[in-house]
Amino acid sequence: MLEGWLDYHRQTLAQKCEGLTDTQLRTASVEPSELTLMGLVRHMAEVERGWFCQVLMDDDPGPIYFSEEDPDGEFHLTETDTWEEAYATWQAEIDIARRNAAGFGLDDLSKGRSRRSGEQFNLRWILTHMIEEYARHNGHADLVRERIDGATGD
Repeated sequence: MLEGWLDYHRQTLAQKCEGLTDTQLRTASVEPSELTLMGLVRHMAEVERGWFCQVLMDDDPGPIYFSEEDPDGEFHLTETDTWEEAYATWQAEIDIARRNAAGFGLDDLSKGRSRRSGEQFNLRWILTHMIEEYARHNGHADLVRERIDGATGD
């Protein structure tokens, strides 16, 4: 059930981005915010990597888009950033997340720990947190999409 809800929210974010150009996907919600649909997808790629690689597996492949100098780098888009790259990266991180999670039972503790709290989490907690993370950002995505072309929905 948890994996099903997580997949539902992953698909919802993808649907919010369907049918838009790269320029539209780089369109910010409202000034001064830099929140864009492409930025949200890049952010979720980072979140997938953080929870399913760093915390769950204790593997740190490093950040994709952000750095110490630019901790919100996934949201700082340029004209050269493309949906094709952002989507492919996000899907690759989802595939890795699924493979990593498949090796754990719901109550098995992560091999790694949270950078913020130093805590270990079981897979059930991580899946529940990821559902919450996607649900929150899908609300943001709904508002951004509505601003771009008036489309609303799940």
